[in-house]
Amino acid sequence: MGLYLNPPESAVLPLTPGVPERRTHDYVRNGTTNLSAALNVASGQVIADTTARHRAEEFRRFLNLIDNSVPAHLDVHVVLDNSSTHKTLSIKRWLLRHPRFTLHFTPTYSSWLNLVERWFAELTTKWIKRGTHRSVRELTASIRTWIARWNDDPKPFVCHETADEILDGLTTYCARIDDSGHWSPARAGARPR
Repeated sequence: MGLYLNPPESAVLPLTPGVPERRTHDYVRNGTTNLSAALNVASGQVIADTTARHRAEEFRRFLNLIDNSVPAHLDVHVVLDNSSTHKTLSIKRWLLRHPRFTLHFTPTYSSWLNLVERWFAELTTKWIKRGTHRSVRELTASIRTWIARWNDDPKPFVCHETADEILDGLTTYCARIDDSGHWSPARAGARPR
């Protein structure tokens, strides 16, 4: 305790809350992978796949993975961003052949509306952020390990706020931001209470 209460000058001690993370000048990123994930909001179960590229072809393969993983009698609603890979002719054709699928696109800059983004945040902060991966293969294996552990004991994300409380919070937040246009639920098309 004495070391923490009275550290020597220039001592290296663990970071304290509020201190930004630092990286050394020699940090090297050893490659990236693309992760697609589908979150069952009721159970917390995740269907996921990693790919080297992010094209419509990989997205179609991921839709096939979902199709093969979800019982055939269930409808599938997919919440996703407006990436051009989600709107190609090949995807439109695939959707026509798979009528149980419905795509719901989030507005631009609104990824927070997609619950799978909350899962990505868990993966990032609890697994990847502090990890050391010397190759894309190591990174991919690490991600797959996290997914397997997650699915061994999945937990759905539960929102404890009402839609009105969320909108009120957004209104307050946006009123504090310069040049926000002072967003309000009425301007966004929300019904008055």
